[in-house]
Amino acid sequence: MAQTQAPTTLLILGAHGDLTHRLLLPGLATLLDADRHRHVRVVGADRVEVSHEDWTALVADSFGLAKVPKKVADPVLRRTAYVRTDVLDANSLRQAVEAGGDGPLVIFFALPPQITMKACEILARLDLPATTRLALEKPFGTDRRSAVAFNRLLSRAVPEDNIFRIDHFLGVSTVLNLIGMRFANRVLQQVWDGEQIEKVEIVYDEDLALEGRAGYYDGAGALKDMLQSHLLQMLSIFAMESIATLDARELQEQKSQALRATRLWGGSPKRSSRRARYTAGSIGDRAIPDYAKEEGVDPARHTETLAEVTLEVVNNRWKGVPFVLRSGKALGTPRKQVVVHFRPVAHVPKGFRGETGGDRLVIDLKPGGVSFTVTMNAEGDPLDLEQKTLSATLAAPRMQPYGEVLGYILDGDQLLSVGGDAAVDCWRIMEPVITAWAADKVPLESYAAGSAGPDGWPSNADA
Repeated sequence: MAQTQAPTTLLILGAHGDLTHRLLLPGLATLLDADRHRHVRVVGADRVEVSHEDWTALVADSFGLAKVPKKVADPVLRRTAYVRTDVLDANSLRQAVEAGGDGPLVIFFALPPQITMKACEILARLDLPATTRLALEKPFGTDRRSAVAFNRLLSRAVPEDNIFRIDHFLGVSTVLNLIGMRFANRVLQQVWDGEQIEKVEIVYDEDLALEGRAGYYDGAGALKDMLQSHLLQMLSIFAMESIATLDARELQEQKSQALRATRLWGGSPKRSSRRARYTAGSIGDRAIPDYAKEEGVDPARHTETLAEVTLEVVNNRWKGVPFVLRSGKALGTPRKQVVVHFRPVAHVPKGFRGETGGDRLVIDLKPGGVSFTVTMNAEGDPLDLEQKTLSATLAAPRMQPYGEVLGYILDGDQLLSVGGDAAVDCWRIMEPVITAWAADKVPLESYAAGSAGPDGWPSNADA
């Protein structure tokens, strides 16, 4: 990654929210700790009145969460500023932009998508500095139609090269390592297709429950929060064709090509999707209340906390291979993995005994690791077969995912950004499921918090 010598202003719209304090600023802290040559000025902007002292204390606390040295935090704390801003008022938003100064400016939208779109309508009418970059949190729009309109709107505000649609999962080091694993290993290159792979699971199960996020989560649910964005991005990296160089445009084009070929398995939401919501239970020593009774939850919305959708990438490499995307909250065992199930061998010589199932490659996302389960001779009788697992732990990431993503944005490199067409395709892929669930054509099942999910869900057997 190229180093940025000139100071850049990071203007955070919605700066008083949880995203800024808990993820964005700690991520920035780890970036500045990893690259001491960077100079970043942080300007916060939000509707609430915050004194300079209180804002500086908030930034300091966020940097403290990242546990970076004082010499990393102090330059940021000396230069930081806060501007009370109504992002839906043109004059107020103009003043916030002007507070960024004359140098390179990154406007980060730590806002709900509806507010972000309205703010961008105003920005499109302002005379923004030529160096302005827009950094947008997922979801990108609220459905396919709004995503198309959002792309048109953004193109009126700044050139596409200055638009950074952020999916912080793309900054997770293990996801980045997937690219290297795929294209730098001859053995894996030869078996990375439907001829050898029987099924792919992309799973992100959490033992965290709602944790006070009803204001956002109850309007989104597991499908929109995780599958429609994060897990589809991971699918696109897993399934894309080879790239000649690690170039942002080429990577985005190959990912988009994979997403364009992605369809709902069998074309039926009823047969290819499942949803469920947790009831009261316990995880360790934590008592978890029924989701429907959590503060801020509207039970009539039927918001799912566990979603599973099976997809197919309809091209020569992957046709006929199910890609199972699953994510849920309040599950007993966190499981954050990409699991590659290889087809069993066509024939095992007669005379061998024991387990001869298909080999399995598991890529652990958090913590990072890779394991390969293969069939080999068991201890004792050499005619007995069993499956054994070879594993490797990946090195700890040099920074938090938001730090990795911010670094590329500050450098003007879109390698970890989502392209506009990909943002639309992610909505297109999940649209049949969203529509079917809204019409209650797929039953909302239930599972006790702390369990593995509803009885009979196939992925539970693989956990």
